[in-house]
Amino acid sequence: MPLATTGDLIGRAAAERSAVAAFNVITLEHVEAVVAGAESVRRPVLLQVSENAVKYRYGRLLPLARAAVAAAEAAAVPVALHLDHVQSDGLLRQAPDAGFSSVMYDAARLPYAENLAATRAAADWAHARGLWIEAELGEIGGKGGAPPLDAHAPGARTDPAEARSFVADSGVDALAVAVGSSHAMTTRTAALDHDLLKELSGTLDVPLVLHGSSGVPDAELAAAVAGGIAKVNVGTALNIAMTGAIREHLAARPEAVDSRGYLTAGREAMARTVAALLQVVARAAPVAPASATP
Repeated sequence: MPLATTGDLIGRAAAERSAVAAFNVITLEHVEAVVAGAESVRRPVLLQVSENAVKYRYGRLLPLARAAVAAAEAAAVPVALHLDHVQSDGLLRQAPDAGFSSVMYDAARLPYAENLAATRAAADWAHARGLWIEAELGEIGGKGGAPPLDAHAPGARTDPAEARSFVADSGVDALAVAVGSSHAMTTRTAALDHDLLKELSGTLDVPLVLHGSSGVPDAELAAAVAGGIAKVNVGTALNIAMTGAIREHLAARPEAVDSRGYLTAGREAMARTVAALLQVVARAAPVAPASATP
């Protein structure tokens, strides 16, 4: 199937009051698992590569990006590529030629005025090249090993009035909002501020994005989608599934040395996680068309 674009997938989901899940991929097994999971439930999906993943891959974007493009083009469901949490302008400028149709430009660590200026410049550059761009306002926390913010800490929630101004002045196509989730959670115990989400949804005219969704229970995720979230980011949940399956496989086979055995177990566990989460966040969406070729 031809490579899809993030803007088309998110726009369709927002119109249907459903959501598209975006899964962070680090290895080829992640890429294959996300596509396999999406195909098993016939749902569109985003393959998401973070700046941290690029750093892990010796700072090289293209090897993983080209694998993701190949997997997306061979998929039986629509798949798009998204470059996530980009702070480096150099990495941002690699996105169009690497197959990405969208970028999350992350200047949320900066004071508001600097965040706005940097994001405006990134949005202008991206739009001139046909890229859809996402930004973040408020601090979701848990990134880079930092602990999540206290729910009442200054900046730990997105302010609706500030968000309205930020979206208008920056020109972004979507906004990641801080409503109670946190990056890198290993337990699904996050409780979202649905009243704030409702206010943000009513205030903003761009799709809303939920980061840190691995720590959000199914019922909370479903309620968030119903409340206006159109893109749901998932990363840690895949790593938990993969690592757990590999540990179990090796514990039962202490003599094993062939990496294909335990990587297969890890890939299959991630695919099951993908399928389950896609069904939670995309229940309102129509089933994706089947591929014309096997």
